[in-house]
Amino acid sequence: MDRNVIEGTAGFTFVARRNDSLTAHGRFIVLASLAATVFAIATGFACLGAWLVFPFAGLDILAVFLAFRYVEKRAGDFECIGVYDDKIVIERERQGTLERYEMNRYWVQISLVAGLGGKRSRILLRSHGREVAFGEYLGSERCAVLARRLREHLDTRSKSIRLGEA
Repeated sequence: MDRNVIEGTAGFTFVARRNDSLTAHGRFIVLASLAATVFAIATGFACLGAWLVFPFAGLDILAVFLAFRYVEKRAGDFECIGVYDDKIVIERERQGTLERYEMNRYWVQISLVAGLGGKRSRILLRSHGREVAFGEYLGSERCAVLARRLREHLDTRSKSIRLGEA
C-alpha cells in the first residue's frame, strides 16, 4: 500500500526520525577536509623524519570514515505510528528493513516506560499478548506528550462509537 495514501487516511499520524544534522554531501566534505588537513600535517612530520605518522594518520581517517558509514546506514531510519478507523499501525525502518505491526485500536493498552540509567523513555503498546515499543528517537518529554495524545485520541474515538456518533 502506498505510504502517502496511508498517511492521508489516518486519523492520527506521528513520524519520528533520527536527528541527522549532517547530510551525506556534508559528511563527504567534512571527511575530505579532515583527510587533507591530517595528511598535510603528516607530510610535514614525514619531512622532518617522523615517517611513522603516515600510517596513524591513515588510521585516523579510516576511523572517521567508518563512523560516517555507520551513520549513513542509519540515516533513513524512522518510526511511524498511525491510528486508523479500527487499528493502530506501527512501522519501523532500521537499516533499510521495514517492520510493520497492526493492533486493534479498541484492545490496545498504552503505557509509558520512564528511562532509567541513561536509557530513553519508551511508549509500549500492548494487545493480545504482543508488545511493541515506540519512541526510540524521542526524548522523555516528547514521549510523554505523544503517549498522552495517543490516549486522548483513542479515548475520544471510542467514546464517540459508544454514543453512536461515528
